Amino acid sequence: MTDSTEIIPTFTRVALVTRPDGRADWEETPIALTEGKPQARLSPLMPTGGYQFRHSPVGFRSDFHCTGHPQWLFVLSGAMEIGLQDGRKRVFRAGEGFWSADVLPEGATFDPALHGHCSRQLGDEPLVTLFVRE
Repeated sequence: MTDSTEIIPTFTRVALVTRPDGRADWEETPIALTEGKPQARLSPLMPTGGYQFRHSPVGFRSDFHCTGHPQWLFVLSGAMEIGLQDGRKRVFRAGEGFWSADVLPEGATFDPALHGHCSRQLGDEPLVTLFVRE
């Protein structure tokens, strides 16, 4: 429980989502850290459906694709660049992550000029990531 005078900290959930027009975009929403103690605030417990680790060698890059299953992606080592169809790019480094939920719209056929995102490993260190499904 929190004291009524306490300011509740938040964690910013960076999310890669699919807009109504089918294009991927970034969205940021706060998650209130309402659990725990004032010295160590936690979010409410969230369900998970399993996790996977991935190792991507130096030089890794992907073509445009959609996320198969909404999931958290955390960079454990190295750096990863995510590119959107409109040319915007965002870099995630070790210790950073995002909610990846740019799934193909229901009933759509994948169009690599419209849907999804691309990714690539940056720098001279392999990219190690952790995927956590909801």
